[in-house]
Amino acid sequence: MNLGKTEAKMRHLSAEAKGSSFWDRVRQSIGPARIEGFIDVVSRLTGAVARAMFVVLLICTPSLLLPGVTQDTTQMVVLIGLFAGLVTLIEYGSTYPCLIEFRNAPPFNRVRFLSLFVTVFLLSIIFRGLYEPTTLTRFVQAVGHLVGYVIDFPYSPVRLIMLLVPDQTNVEHMKLMRAAVGLSYLVSLLTLAIFLIVLRVLGWPNRTQAFNFWTNLPTFDPTMGGDVVTRLNRDARFNIALGFFLPFLAPAVARSASGLFNASMMDSPQTLVWMIAIWAFLPASLFMRGIAMNRIADMIDEKRMRGARAVAAGLLPA
Repeated sequence: MNLGKTEAKMRHLSAEAKGSSFWDRVRQSIGPARIEGFIDVVSRLTGAVARAMFVVLLICTPSLLLPGVTQDTTQMVVLIGLFAGLVTLIEYGSTYPCLIEFRNAPPFNRVRFLSLFVTVFLLSIIFRGLYEPTTLTRFVQAVGHLVGYVIDFPYSPVRLIMLLVPDQTNVEHMKLMRAAVGLSYLVSLLTLAIFLIVLRVLGWPNRTQAFNFWTNLPTFDPTMGGDVVTRLNRDARFNIALGFFLPFLAPAVARSASGLFNASMMDSPQTLVWMIAIWAFLPASLFMRGIAMNRIADMIDEKRMRGARAVAAGLLPA
């Protein structure tokens, strides 16, 4: 009797095991590691889609805010925006980036994007005041006039870029240009100040994690030619120097090449928005890149010194 009961119990347990074996195998095949990997992939793709949408919005902002944009211009802007968004989606959606630097070292790229977006938005608001003046456009223009007046002195970047304005331009348009240039230059200076605060106060990049050259500096090969610290410091000095001189060199180059462009381009508000925004954004971006590379070089040097002290103290094998 006991033997029969035992066999019946074993059959019952076997039936339960067979009924639940499929889901058990599913849970075992997925596992915690695979679930975490799936969540990471979904999070990365979601972030990539959001960044791509913000890039498209950035490129379309002048066309959305400025009146009188032709249909051909709108189509071209949409195509450029979609292309830039696709590149951003591929870069941030892939495991290994190809072009975008400091992808895994926030908020470096976020500060740069916000700087460019704020510059383009404010410039669009300033030039929108030519056609549809509102309280917001008057306020932004007033701030721009004040900043432009303060930093418009001989040989200043604002004075040099104002030399590109044709002589037959009326006084009101000249004042508006100075306001736009001054405000964009102020945004670039504030961007550098914010990045320095992030660098000093928040300790960018995160010192508790290893800095991955492959994902954060995809165009920099640390195994190629010379000491890494020396190369990083050299590139940092070059970027900082170029960022300092570019606001002065760009107007001179543009003036010498003025014969290659149509003078009517200076009458297009959308063209002026992008010209002034790029003129102010590129130097700040180069400054940030140089400061960031210098910081990384210091981190590597500090790590080497700690290792040397540990070896000298006998804590690590030589």
